[in-house]
Amino acid sequence: MTNLGDRAELTIVREKPPGLILDGGQELGEVLLPKREMPKRWELGGTVEVFLYCDSEDRPVATMKHPKAMPGEFAYLEATAITEVGVFLDWGLPKDLLLPFGEQKERIELGRSYVVRITMDEKSGRIIASRKIGRYLSHEQVDYREGEEVELMLFGKTDLGYKAIVNGRHEGLLFANEVFRRLRAGERTVGYVKQVRDDGKIDLLLAAPGRANIEALEERILAELERGGGQWELCDKSPAEAIYAALGVSKKAFKQATGALYRKRRIVIGEDEIRLVGSRPEEWRPE
Repeated sequence: MTNLGDRAELTIVREKPPGLILDGGQELGEVLLPKREMPKRWELGGTVEVFLYCDSEDRPVATMKHPKAMPGEFAYLEATAITEVGVFLDWGLPKDLLLPFGEQKERIELGRSYVVRITMDEKSGRIIASRKIGRYLSHEQVDYREGEEVELMLFGKTDLGYKAIVNGRHEGLLFANEVFRRLRAGERTVGYVKQVRDDGKIDLLLAAPGRANIEALEERILAELERGGGQWELCDKSPAEAIYAALGVSKKAFKQATGALYRKRRIVIGEDEIRLVGSRPEEWRPE
């Protein structure tokens, strides 16, 4: 069965001035693949892979292009036009995607991009966008493990931090005091589960927790010291933003790593720098 919103391989039935007529089956009937999108080589009875959606008159139409996201997925799309029925978004196809007024949460501005869910409208049967992200996220009990790597898509900001879609299904939060770089709505990144609370809410991190991560950071710090001739102005008193800009980690992780290196007698921690042991004659060397 072929439906709107599917990618499907359809049989070419005939050619007409507007383009190729494809067999959409009982559900869609005959579907037009516009002339401007016809493949260079084709034959009657052959097949062509297309994406199925509706044209401006709500008729089923085929395209060989790929949308920026499929129905059932989240996407970050730019507003291209505002009309009496809603806002249209660029989703990579000849006809833009409608974001109805009833599916909006705030005033939409032309030229700006927004995180939306692409879905099928049950009333009209059309593919539309929705800004009501929470409606499409699962609130059932989750089974993520502490430290588990997950895919994140950022979609909002609160006083506590940054809201993220986790693995395309759940909602999580990156706390502002644990984020040390600029984040933006629509950004996709790798994250890690800090904890799953008793109420099912997911706390997230941008850096992997645990000792293995600190040991990897120790090696990076030693490599930076070697490249810098044995000393580095980055230290425990440096701003968290400076530490993140240099190493992509939190100040807490940096201090854990430098503390471990100090205890191993690999570095000396000064007032405004760290140094490799032995980079100055008077300093003790590791045994």
